[in-house]
Amino acid sequence: MKVRIKFAKSGAMRFIGHLDVMRFFQKAIRRAGIDVAYSEGFSPHQIMSFAAPLGVGLTSNGEYLDIEVRSHAGAEDMKRRLEAVMVEGMEILSVTALEEGTRNAMASVAAAEYSVRFRQGYAPDKGWEDRLLAFYDRPVLTVKKKTKKSEVEIDIKPYIYQLSVTGKGKDAVVHMLVNASSSGNIKPGLVMEAFLREDGKELSEFALEIRREDTFTDTGEDGNRKLVPLDAVGAGF
Repeated sequence: MKVRIKFAKSGAMRFIGHLDVMRFFQKAIRRAGIDVAYSEGFSPHQIMSFAAPLGVGLTSNGEYLDIEVRSHAGAEDMKRRLEAVMVEGMEILSVTALEEGTRNAMASVAAAEYSVRFRQGYAPDKGWEDRLLAFYDRPVLTVKKKTKKSEVEIDIKPYIYQLSVTGKGKDAVVHMLVNASSSGNIKPGLVMEAFLREDGKELSEFALEIRREDTFTDTGEDGNRKLVPLDAVGAGF
């Protein structure tokens, strides 16, 4: 059976890269006594698939991991076993079963929701919140995006599905829902960097606190987007 695990990543664990998170879960699954399925061949490995990797330094309330299990005692038992072997900064939020034919976590990602704050002392001058909204209201947002081989100019406006700001000054939080698929994959830092450049400023490497609130798949049909969290396509067992 295919199982989808939703987890949160915070605290010091935000500095752990994706490969180390993968190794951590491989060991945690063994310690938890989960009857995980292994691949066949000369070097068997646990069958698992992560959704969009989280950048180093970011926290998250919506990370996902798919595994295959050969037997189980139910979702609550599996969640309890995994919670017992987590370290501080890693929390198991839910465990759901996937129907046969459901795409794995990585292939399912369509969008991600983020909350962004400026660290103390890094926020632009007063009124930046309104200027950010005015920037987002433009019909075209052309930025330079680095690829593995070059740097290209793209219009990121179609890939930003929602952007809003709550609070003011030191309490201001930017909320954005952006394309996170392999064909788009817009990072919130890129959006904020483009805004600050237009505002006549540069984005410091340490200016932003970014949290991924959740990761979504698109269940819409005929080009009509319908975004739901990745665990919404699963069910209890």
